[in-house]
Amino acid sequence: MNALPVLLIVMAGMGLSFEAGLLGPLGEQVGHLWATLSIFGVGAALLWLIRFFTVRGPSTGWHGVPKWQLIGGLLGPVYVVALTLSTPMLGVAMTMICVLLGQVTKSFAIDYFGWFGMPKRATRPLRLVALGCIALALLFTYLGAN
Repeated sequence: MNALPVLLIVMAGMGLSFEAGLLGPLGEQVGHLWATLSIFGVGAALLWLIRFFTVRGPSTGWHGVPKWQLIGGLLGPVYVVALTLSTPMLGVAMTMICVLLGQVTKSFAIDYFGWFGMPKRATRPLRLVALGCIALALLFTYLGAN
């Protein structure tokens, strides 16, 4: 396995924790929906700038894209609002472990059933042990906070 993609996604995960730490207080100061809108606004502006200053490739084939694939755009704001609401109550660590448990649980289902055009992958016992370890991390973090 190539270590570079693993390192990049671990760093991106650290960025999500940083974002949660920023969003919680921002949501309490300006409101949770405004905090979410501001985060997406800044992100959209950055992406437009990057797109504007990068070499243009072949035109995108938006006409052939199944419309259901765009549903992912609805999930981002739901995630960020949930993050904004829960982080001040749970703390960053507990929130991120909850996110991780949800992501890995759903990821196993997507892999197993081959949803969204992904290749099917078996859920072997050792992967379930890994999922159990994440659940234990959530439990231990909860118990350690109380």
